Amino acid sequence: MPITPTPRRLLGAATAIALAAALLAGCASSDPLEAETGGETGDAEAIVIGSQAYYSNEIIAEIYAQALENAGYTVERSFNIGQRDAYMPEVESGAIDLFPEYSGNLLQYFEPETEARTPDDVYAALVGALPEGITVLEQSDASDQDSYTVTAAFAAENGLTSIADLAGVTVPLTLGGPPELAERPYGPSGLADTYGVEVAFEATGDTTVESLVAGEVNIANVFTADPRIQTQDLVVLEDPEGLFLASNVVPVVNAELADELAEVIDPISAALTPEGLVALNVQSTEDQMSPEDIATAWLEENDLL
Repeated sequence: MPITPTPRRLLGAATAIALAAALLAGCASSDPLEAETGGETGDAEAIVIGSQAYYSNEIIAEIYAQALENAGYTVERSFNIGQRDAYMPEVESGAIDLFPEYSGNLLQYFEPETEARTPDDVYAALVGALPEGITVLEQSDASDQDSYTVTAAFAAENGLTSIADLAGVTVPLTLGGPPELAERPYGPSGLADTYGVEVAFEATGDTTVESLVAGEVNIANVFTADPRIQTQDLVVLEDPEGLFLASNVVPVVNAELADELAEVIDPISAALTPEGLVALNVQSTEDQMSPEDIATAWLEENDLL
């Protein structure tokens, strides 16, 4: 059900009546609207929504935008801004009101040495790390982060749902990923220390998914929102011990608007699942749908429009 925007967004009915009455009375020498509102023009003040220059992030931003418009808000889109160094100053200054972010990556932006790893710990640390004037709404289960992923066939053959299950696999395990993964704390040494899983490593780089599907490696470092998870029938293994830094989708918002916008945005976060985010990305990369059409279809499918 659409909510009623606050007076910050829409000219109140009483103000409009007062203005009409003053005009009818011929009071051209005074401005009743200025007296009523302190000099505002009376036009709806837009909610400015930003996005990264990344198709998945723009789709989420467009979902926010259409939902807010459906709730009666005026929205200004400021999409495809670029990297975090470019847009976060705009968010902190209040020039951008709402931005879809990723919890772990944003936490590291403010606290590079953070040791938080699980979704709940990262979210709690992020709330405390944000500068005055901005905050976050509820995070989504959907994420865009590092993972260890296997083919659906390999998962079924070995009863795999979690990284921990790899310890029981009897065939030799080879992990594929970018060359730098060999030295990362969540690479082969992290697998051994955290889960007791011993693997060989192969630097597969840009062909990691292709190498996994071809059977050249049987575990791959893949981002959780990669559309090939759906199109290539892959399974992201759960990470109960927090080997990877959780990066759940989370809306960053002007703190003055947080309670107001939460009524519209929190239900979106609750409805957006990991599989759902991958499906949205497939619609972009494979079906070549526009962000606008993808957002409308998703909102309608989830009874949010």
